[in-house]
Amino acid sequence: MAQVSLKGITRQFGNVMAIEDITFKVPDHAFWVLVGPSGCGKSTVLRTIAGLESITRGELYIGEKLVNNIPARQRDVAMVFQNYALYPHMSVAENIAFGLKMRRENPQAIANRIQEVARSLDMEYLLKRKPKQLSGGQQQRVALGRAIARKPQVFLLDEPLSNLDAQLRDDTRTELKQLHQRLGITTIYVTHDQVEAMTLADRVVVLKDGKVQQIGSPQAIYAHPANSMVAGFLGNPPMNILPATYDSDRFIIFNNQSIPLNSVLKQQLQPSQGQKFDIGIRPEHIALHHSESDKNEPNSLNLEVSVVEPLGRETLVKAIAPESNLVLNLLTDAYWQGRKGDRLAVKFDLEQLFVFDPNSGITISN
Repeated sequence: MAQVSLKGITRQFGNVMAIEDITFKVPDHAFWVLVGPSGCGKSTVLRTIAGLESITRGELYIGEKLVNNIPARQRDVAMVFQNYALYPHMSVAENIAFGLKMRRENPQAIANRIQEVARSLDMEYLLKRKPKQLSGGQQQRVALGRAIARKPQVFLLDEPLSNLDAQLRDDTRTELKQLHQRLGITTIYVTHDQVEAMTLADRVVVLKDGKVQQIGSPQAIYAHPANSMVAGFLGNPPMNILPATYDSDRFIIFNNQSIPLNSVLKQQLQPSQGQKFDIGIRPEHIALHHSESDKNEPNSLNLEVSVVEPLGRETLVKAIAPESNLVLNLLTDAYWQGRKGDRLAVKFDLEQLFVFDPNSGITISN
């Protein structure tokens, strides 16, 4: 096992900057997840660590060793690809053993290692099958087993669950977490699925346009996002981010509808009349008024239901502000009976309000 250190890693393809100044250190035995929208550079980061992409600038260390110019086969890392990359003409046992045979290890040691890995992944009964005889989840386990069999210093996973159906993805995600707890191999995992990032990671690295936006624990990033991109990306349903204008102790949103500023927020922002902001509120922090008296409160906002999505234990409501294209996500109880076109009155929990700079996106207050 080993820590992985990236210092100013940049990868450029001609005039295109794929990743720029990527700097972080993954401690030994840790499980870190790189997350971000498609094209943000997360797979490129992983491929530079594996040695499959060269580094334009910066330094990459595995343990205490600088590996910039060391070929992939000598870095002692194992990578699991999105498409599994199994050898179709080999059995499961032969796929698991392939890397060990290339190292010319003792045949008996290889046989013992195959059995050990198969037991740990509950696939002893699959050892004689070929990949075409396996389900997607079974193929994924074989790919993991082949990587584990080598006992690498670092485990690299590039969107390994994206080809699985929803239930199998959940089950395999649990297996992955248990496997890491058991083996303790330093693991770097790439995904665009923020649920995977939140549930698996010791630390999350959020990327956008080839640059690191924020690094932290899932809970810390969720509670204190560095900018509006991070705030809107992590969370399901995503945070509502709305343009607002300061006017006499209130934020004007939805044309003439407004919400008040409490004294703490006003002191923190020290806004000037007419100043523009972006404000954020998570769906779980928007309360739906049920009584007529509540709807007449001065802090209520009036919306119209656009879409109702029952989720089982709760209901997701997408609502539009009248005479506006702004859509809000809010959550209510599972038995709510609203329909498209219904008028709603809602109230924000002002203690849970986020404020962002509209130009840079940087968090001003949360």
